[in-house]
Amino acid sequence: MNRDEIEGKARNIKGAIKETAGRATKNPRLESEGADERESGAVQEEAGRVRRKVGEAVEDLGKKIKR
Repeated sequence: MNRDEIEGKARNIKGAIKETAGRATKNPRLESEGADERESGAVQEEAGRVRRKVGEAVEDLGKKIKR
């Protein structure tokens, strides 16, 4: 896992908590803010996952070229 994956997962969880708290307290602003934060966390996490996979593919290609 890289930093983007970890930070994205944390943002996703934080947003989900805010969203749930907003629903529980009937606070639409907090609920919306949480949903936005959850989505941006999911995007950041996915971007980190893609970056890691590309890095792994480049490493594998480098190993194959050395042979």
